[in-house]
Amino acid sequence: MQPLANDMTGDTETSFSAEELAAGDKLFLRPWRFVKGVVGIEHLPAADRPEVAFAGRSNVGKSSLINALVRQHGLARTSNTPGRTQELNVFEPEPGLVDCYLFDLPGYGFAKAPKAKVDQWTGLVKDYLRGRPNLSRVFLLIDSRHGLKDIDREIMSMLDTSAVTYQVVLTKGDKLNAHKLKAVCEATTAVLAKHPAAFPTVLVTSAEKGQGIPELRATVAQLAGVEVLKQA
Repeated sequence: MQPLANDMTGDTETSFSAEELAAGDKLFLRPWRFVKGVVGIEHLPAADRPEVAFAGRSNVGKSSLINALVRQHGLARTSNTPGRTQELNVFEPEPGLVDCYLFDLPGYGFAKAPKAKVDQWTGLVKDYLRGRPNLSRVFLLIDSRHGLKDIDREIMSMLDTSAVTYQVVLTKGDKLNAHKLKAVCEATTAVLAKHPAAFPTVLVTSAEKGQGIPELRATVAQLAGVEVLKQA
């Protein structure tokens, strides 16, 4: 059995209390809904609430992870054609606990993409990063089987320049044994230490097995301002 995400980095900062995990569970027990797909920042919703964004290579399993997070298989669109979605897709929970947005950024690094499409992606994402003062964190998804690639490092540099806090989330953690997964975590953490905007801890997830999903929910709930109720 794979160890929990908060055991893999050896960093106690990734540990969550039962109350924090419950807050994350509560946020994602409500149905989430698609708000809009945005191809220009002029169409973004008002920056009137906390928001988080998910970014990653086009084949990293981002849509599957988002669907697992919200417990809705078809919310984020999955595609067998990497790089197909070139919009900022916006989601929100139904009214209740807190108001927040979840942004699904278009995948990057897809093969054989025309330069114009790459430039369009870069411009859209840069404009988004610069113009969202309420953006609490970007979750940068990395395939645990492959680790950081050059294109991921380019995105990290873009995030550093934009002064946007980001946290690496390793996907498909169930595909590696514990020893290899620990090595990937350690190598990734060492790289993050050199990036000023990087959150220092790494979350390990598996959309298929549910590994690390409660911890990711708890993290989003913290950033969204969900109140943690202490047990008596």
